[in-house]
Amino acid sequence: MLSLQEISDRLEIQDLLSRYSYAIDERDWDALDDVFTPDAVIDYSETGGAKGSVAQIKAWLPVAMERFPRYQHMVATTKLDLDGDRARSRTVLFNPMVYKKDDGEEQVFFIGLWYRDHLIRTEKGWRIAERYEEMGYAHNVPAMPEIPSIAEVTAL
Repeated sequence: MLSLQEISDRLEIQDLLSRYSYAIDERDWDALDDVFTPDAVIDYSETGGAKGSVAQIKAWLPVAMERFPRYQHMVATTKLDLDGDRARSRTVLFNPMVYKKDDGEEQVFFIGLWYRDHLIRTEKGWRIAERYEEMGYAHNVPAMPEIPSIAEVTAL
């Protein structure tokens, strides 16, 4: 039987993962401050993105995501290993996206991946201390220009 603390931790972590999805989908980059620890490392490199600190990723995301007028981050099926004030998780993400081509045509494509997270309980609640985006599959992905690097974005 789960203890009340474990039930609470699981619900809080589930809410944390949902808050991340809403922050991205609503393009509310500052909301990521309430999802990640200040010193978190976020690694989207396996799926074609950047790796960096929260501040670097917050600067990079608006540029990287501007080519997509609509998208959804739907998280489900989290495998969670709790260990006191720390946890590890692997969460399924289904990510339909719309890419807007230079001629205005839009193309829908799908990405399936896993978020591999290290989480920590802080005085402000559970936060992600490390996120790694692990590629699963992609379907109908259009040819797109390369996404600028963090260095290129911060040089703008």
